[in-house]
Amino acid sequence: MLFSLLAASTAVAAAKPYKEMFPDRTYQNPQAQQLVEDLDYQQGVVALGDIGVELRVPQNFYFLSASHARKTIVDIWGNPPVSAEKVLGMILPATKTPVDDTWGAVITFDEDGYVSDEDAAKIDYSELLQQMQEATRLASEERVKQGFSTLRLVGWASPPFYDKTAKKLHWAKELEFGGDVRHTLNYDVRALGRKGVLKINFVAGVDQLMEIKDVIPAVMSMPEFTQGFRYEDYMPGADKVAAYGIGGLIAGKALTKLGFFAVALAFLKKGWILVVLALGGVWKLASRWLGSSPRA
Repeated sequence: MLFSLLAASTAVAAAKPYKEMFPDRTYQNPQAQQLVEDLDYQQGVVALGDIGVELRVPQNFYFLSASHARKTIVDIWGNPPVSAEKVLGMILPATKTPVDDTWGAVITFDEDGYVSDEDAAKIDYSELLQQMQEATRLASEERVKQGFSTLRLVGWASPPFYDKTAKKLHWAKELEFGGDVRHTLNYDVRALGRKGVLKINFVAGVDQLMEIKDVIPAVMSMPEFTQGFRYEDYMPGADKVAAYGIGGLIAGKALTKLGFFAVALAFLKKGWILVVLALGGVWKLASRWLGSSPRA
């Protein structure tokens, strides 16, 4: 019912300029002001490429296109460029810009095929967590070799939950970058389709867990697979089947050597950018430093 009301209240997305989206918001630093003014803020119905997904974005959120999402992830938040590969866009709350101390939800799509959910009720999530923590330790060693900070998977911030009816899954990881006292929250939402999995990864401070939980129902109702791309449209024997089930979907690239470059995004840089600029740094220099900082 929530989804039906949301769909009825939205229109085809059109990019809004900054001054229309944030008429009373002005940053003292001109470089930061220029950054947010260069972004296009979309609300309404957004077609996500040719993957058969429409995203319905209501007025209390906005969507950033792929190029603007990459700018946010790498230049503002200070993540490795590889972490922004294949990003389709981002969802953020309408009351905040990307340079504010806020959460953002990064959208990607894995076209690995139909994911069977037969193992969902059999997974030992404690054992799975231990495997992911060991994989993270190995990924951390690679991060350090490439000039980035250490990474530690602290544990579940919210354990996995699978909605078998809606074919949607969500869970949250608590991460530590470089020993920083403020831990990062990566809250993951997955929507299963006929040809693959839509991934929505929330990036925030771990202290924002309750805020994220509050918006999860609204965000989960935004994506809809179109006719022919839905989970129930799967054709046995004709369609590609993913090599993993629900357990593998949760572990994901964490179980590969370099996977956490792609699946673990740092939150900690977002609040620093205005401080860096206020100290007199040139924006071009600051963005280059944030993009390759050994602490990200």
